[in-house]
Amino acid sequence: MPNSMRGLPKTHAAFEYAEQLHSGQTRRADGAPFVLHPLEVASLLHADGAPDHLIAAGALHDVIEKTSVTAAQLRKRFGARVALVVEAVSEDASISGYAARKAALRDQVARAGPEALRLFAADKISKVRELRLEGASPRVLRSRRLAHYQRCLALLQEHIPRSPLVAKLSEELEPHLAVAAQGGYR
Repeated sequence: MPNSMRGLPKTHAAFEYAEQLHSGQTRRADGAPFVLHPLEVASLLHADGAPDHLIAAGALHDVIEKTSVTAAQLRKRFGARVALVVEAVSEDASISGYAARKAALRDQVARAGPEALRLFAADKISKVRELRLEGASPRVLRSRRLAHYQRCLALLQEHIPRSPLVAKLSEELEPHLAVAAQGGYR
């Protein structure tokens, strides 16, 4: 955890918990420890001036989807504010089909309000950065993920247009859209 976040008690506890829960998991893009993703999301939120509970939610945002932790367990350990934001950015695994699941997630985030939207923006910045890693690998970038990120950006531009996180997402996504427009991704 960066020294600049040491004075944030919920964030500190969330970093430790996320490291424990994601131990042994790796990122699909490059095989690096998965925990780097939620820690980057938390760092983006910290740089954006988010409060302690929202930065903590950033560190924990994938635990419901990627571990056996439930929303109730998060609520008990970190409080309702953290748990509600994490729930808001967690996919509903019972929805079949990539497009339907992602559309439901975007709708859920939009209804959840500004904090969930900020966390969602930070998450997408980190995920778009991972595209660069995949772009260098033999794996072909899936156009459906890029289309989802475009839809996420449009949603964020509609709901929190002045957010520096939204501007950063646009900046990070633009080169990928340019490559896709030239037929570089399939």
